[in-house]
Amino acid sequence: MECTNRQVAETLRLIGQLLEIREGNPYRVRAFMNGADAVDRLTRPVAELSKDEVVALGGVGEHLAAVVREVCETGSSTELETLRAEIPPSLLELLRIEGVGPKTVGRLWRELGITSVAELLAATEKGRVRRLKGFGTKSEAEIRRGAERYAASEQRMNRSTADALIAGLAEVLAPGRYVVAGSYRRGKATIGDLDIVSCEDPVALNPRLRLVADEVIESGERRTSIRYRGERVDVRFTTPDAFGPMLIYFTGSKPFNIKLRDRALLEGLRINEYGIAGRAGKDLRTFPTEAAMLKALDLPYIPPELREDAGEIEAAEHDRLPALVIADDLRGDLHVHSNWSDGTLSLAELAAEGERRGYEYLVISDHSATLKVAHGLSERDLAEQRHTIEVINRDSACRLIAGTEVDILSDGTLGFADRILADLEFVIASLHGGLRQDQDQVTRRVIAACENEHVDVIGHPTGRIIGRREPAAIDLGRLIEAAAAHGTALEINASPFRLDLEDTAVRAARDRGVRLSIGTDAHRPGELENLRHGLATARRGWCTADDVLNALPLDRLLEWTG
Repeated sequence: MECTNRQVAETLRLIGQLLEIREGNPYRVRAFMNGADAVDRLTRPVAELSKDEVVALGGVGEHLAAVVREVCETGSSTELETLRAEIPPSLLELLRIEGVGPKTVGRLWRELGITSVAELLAATEKGRVRRLKGFGTKSEAEIRRGAERYAASEQRMNRSTADALIAGLAEVLAPGRYVVAGSYRRGKATIGDLDIVSCEDPVALNPRLRLVADEVIESGERRTSIRYRGERVDVRFTTPDAFGPMLIYFTGSKPFNIKLRDRALLEGLRINEYGIAGRAGKDLRTFPTEAAMLKALDLPYIPPELREDAGEIEAAEHDRLPALVIADDLRGDLHVHSNWSDGTLSLAELAAEGERRGYEYLVISDHSATLKVAHGLSERDLAEQRHTIEVINRDSACRLIAGTEVDILSDGTLGFADRILADLEFVIASLHGGLRQDQDQVTRRVIAACENEHVDVIGHPTGRIIGRREPAAIDLGRLIEAAAAHGTALEINASPFRLDLEDTAVRAARDRGVRLSIGTDAHRPGELENLRHGLATARRGWCTADDVLNALPLDRLLEWTG
């Protein structure tokens, strides 16, 4: 069976966490965590390694190597299943709460009997957590905030989860006869239910949907709703000649649809998901495409990402919609990690990946040494890496740009001295710690990085992780002004777990003349695919190719970084 390095690493990490919850031997806990890190950093598939080769990785003993082989061969682990059987299943969701680690989960379970997020919220409301030794009012409040964020995020999925669902459903949907609409098509960072518009005959499609559904909520000729892999999916049926109105209706946000409806009423027309009719609802006209329906309303085509009632209809009326940046405009990825720090691909493999994707360039942005958890590079490492990059670039069609993701430290200084940064071609400065500082303090730190002449981009500016970690309390208005004043770009981090900056801040930055830099922050090969999520966020922020650094050819990009 196919087994990826990430799956093996996650299994080892989960065993370590469960051991820690159960107050297992700390040396065994550390062994599983170290083993997970070792597998995560491998550049070749761990499934291809023998038990002896796994042991030779270093820090991996005979027992752990046997677990690795078992996971590779069976997809699971006897040890993991044994540990799972010893704890309530719902206890694992507590590990997903920011600031709640395995030790805390174990204490909450053993000392307070808490086994779920709902029980944790109830306990914090009654002040029970603060009474535990080592806890207090402040730590209880932080745990409660994390639990509330987790509970809220569980009602929406990130784009990675949505992509996995869509890929699964594609097995039963007829190619070319459906479009995923709703907030997914608008490029939003999180998605509620999946909305699918299909022009396939429901008599043919509904039985196939029933085969894959966890639950059939309703099934009919106009609409079928199912629960699929725990998420709700709504399929709306239409015909090819009326595909346009249905797609407009189920793509646009509610405010957009209301604004479009009200505009039509002023013209004596009524619109709905079936088409355009006269005021009395008669003489319904249908349209095969969205463009055809919008043209009938005297409007040009409005891209899905803009359909939020944020001025796009008014702009369309006056022919002032921006020519949004498209995938073909992007010439490379401006934030990638190699196995010199915490990535899994070598520099040569990254160059090959860039060539395969037709990129002109990739920015190698491994961490500075101050981020020890990510195996950050020292000054000497950077010098050696630059030399290796120079050698690879002699034969590569994709230019590797020598850069770094340097830490913005808690006092506002950077993790590398200016003399080191001056030798690099591309510098990203990012927050990785001190995210809970007060607004003025954390804002001053990021602005100080903007003011550094060697910093080209502020990476994932707010530090948020969707559903797991709140953004830092940065005054984005002040940051945008500083970026504009000093010619510093702001990153749209394309990881579906970050998508940071948010689209509203992207638009504010773009309107102020600040350049946006799209980077996947990729640590593994598959994560390079995430550039499209960053592109969607840029489009939601009304960005054109001129607003995005990735659209610059190599010579102009290097001239810009100067």
